[in-house]
Amino acid sequence: MIPAVVQFSAVVATLRSASKLFIVILFLFLFVPTAAQDTAYISKNKDSAKLYPQRVRLLTFASIGVYAGTTAALYQAWYKDYSQSHFHTFNDWDEWLQMDKVGHVLSAYSISKVNMELWRWTGIDRNKRIWIGGMSGAAYQTVIELLDGFSSEWGWSWADFGANMLGSSTFVAQELAWNEQRIQLKLSSHKKIYSDESLNFRSDKIFGKNVPERLLKDYNAYTYWISVAPKSFFPKSKLPAWLQVSLGIGAEGMFGARSNIAKDKFGNIIFDRSDIQRYRQWYLAPDIDLTKIKTNKKAIRILLNSLNVIKFPAPALEYSKGSFKMRWLVF
Repeated sequence: MIPAVVQFSAVVATLRSASKLFIVILFLFLFVPTAAQDTAYISKNKDSAKLYPQRVRLLTFASIGVYAGTTAALYQAWYKDYSQSHFHTFNDWDEWLQMDKVGHVLSAYSISKVNMELWRWTGIDRNKRIWIGGMSGAAYQTVIELLDGFSSEWGWSWADFGANMLGSSTFVAQELAWNEQRIQLKLSSHKKIYSDESLNFRSDKIFGKNVPERLLKDYNAYTYWISVAPKSFFPKSKLPAWLQVSLGIGAEGMFGARSNIAKDKFGNIIFDRSDIQRYRQWYLAPDIDLTKIKTNKKAIRILLNSLNVIKFPAPALEYSKGSFKMRWLVF
C-alpha cells in the first residue's frame, strides 16, 4: 500500500482511506433512507414473518450493482494508472498511529449495519440477514484489499483485513447475542487550524484545502468512539435509554504516514518537523443514542438513525502525553 517516496505515500494512503470512509457516509445517508425505509425502527425486536421474494431479488441485484459500480470507480480512481504485479503483501501497521485501522473497523461495522437493515426489509430469516448483511462490510473491503495486493504500488495489508473483519464481527456478534447494537461505533471530525503557517501549508498539501477534503482525510481531526447505553445492560436502571457513555481515541501531530519528514522523488528532504510529537488521545464523554429518541415522524426517525454514526458533541475527559485534562467540548 506504500509508494517509494514518503511524501507521495502520505498523500496516497490518506486519499485512499478517506475514499473508503466517503463510501460509508454515502451508504449511511443515501442508502438507508431510500431502501431500508423505517424497518429498523418498527421491527427491531420483532422480525417480519413474511418473506418478500421480489424484495430479495431487488436487493440482490442492487447490491451486486452497487458493489460492482463502486469497485470499478475505485479502480479507475486509484489503480488503473499503476502497473499490476503478482499478489504480494505489505505491512502498514505503523502508519498514522493506527488511526487508519480504527477507520477500517468503523467502515466495516457501518456498512454491515446498513446492509443488514436492508436485508431485514426483505423478510428473510433472521440468521441469514445477520450473516449476509453483517459480513458484507468486511467482504466489500476485502475486494479492495485484493486490488491492493495485485497493485505494484501497494500490497495486501493483513492489518487492514483484520480491522475489516473486526468491524463486521463486532456488528454480527451483537445481533446474534442481543438482537440489537448495545455497543455502537461512531466518529467525529473537525477542521484543524494551526498557529504555525508551515503546518497549515503542509496540511493543505497532504489533506486538502477545502473543508470537506480536510474532514475526510486528516486523521489529526478524527476521533473514533465506542458508545454504550448503561440502560441496555441494566434495564431496571432509571437512566434514560438514550444516554450513553463513550470512550474515544484520537491522535495528534501527524504530518506524514510514518513520520513528520517528507522527501521529494529525488530523496531531498522538503519537510522536517520531527520536533513535533506524534501522540494518541483517549477520551471519556457522554453521548446520545439518537435512535432511542421517540418520535412519530417517519422522516425524523430516518434522519436520527442516519446521524447516529456521528458522536454528539459534549465535554470530555482527555488522557494524553501521560496526563489528564478536561475538554469542554470535543467533536
